[in-house]
Amino acid sequence: MRKHFWMIFISLFSCLFFFQKANATNSIRNEYENTGKVIWEVKTTEKIVALTFDDGPNPLYTPDILNALAKYKAKATFFVTGEQAERYPEIIKREANEGQEIANHTYNHHYKDDSDSDNLKEELMNTANIIKKITGKKPTLFRPVGGYLNKQIINTAFNNGYLTVLWSWHQDTKDWSKPGIEKITENVISDTRPGDIIILHDSGGDRSQTVKALENILKILYKEGFTCVTVSDMLYRSESIVPKPFQVTP
Repeated sequence: MRKHFWMIFISLFSCLFFFQKANATNSIRNEYENTGKVIWEVKTTEKIVALTFDDGPNPLYTPDILNALAKYKAKATFFVTGEQAERYPEIIKREANEGQEIANHTYNHHYKDDSDSDNLKEELMNTANIIKKITGKKPTLFRPVGGYLNKQIINTAFNNGYLTVLWSWHQDTKDWSKPGIEKITENVISDTRPGDIIILHDSGGDRSQTVKALENILKILYKEGFTCVTVSDMLYRSESIVPKPFQVTP
């Protein structure tokens, strides 16, 4: 009886915790979405979506992902870490040369330091300098580690010239958990909408399932009339109002 009571208590506590967390996330979204400092998706009637890849580049998986994108003439946005970019500059060069977008995902991908505004500023600056040294351009898009968000992170990024980019809530592929090729594919194509931002990963572990699923995803999306573009291109073609620092010109 006592064991049963504690199981119920723990279940109720867990539900309350996640409910409060969801409410906090919704509150931040409601507050910041209209300011243009953060985006989760883009308002458009065009059948365009943005594939995004976090944590790279990776010498095993990123080249295969680039090959798949090239096959379908698709563009994507790569949220790279400074540490990986510094380690594999030739892949960053290839991404840039092939018209893919390169964005900032901090230098070392540490969760615990993201809320420290001075540390985040330094991480953003270090990564931007590495990317500029390789490509000649500084990034203007930022994705926080794990998608963790609070006002300090948002404002630090904005004050340093970055638009914070999350992803559509119905387009979290959870490919990091290696759920299987079919599941990753289904997570994307089961509810694709114009303006979606889709999150995938090209590093941080075994991404072979992601690579194989990407081929399926691209084939199905293009068969259904969707075009994959960079986040910046989608913003330029959108109906959303974007603050001047982030307005994209053709």
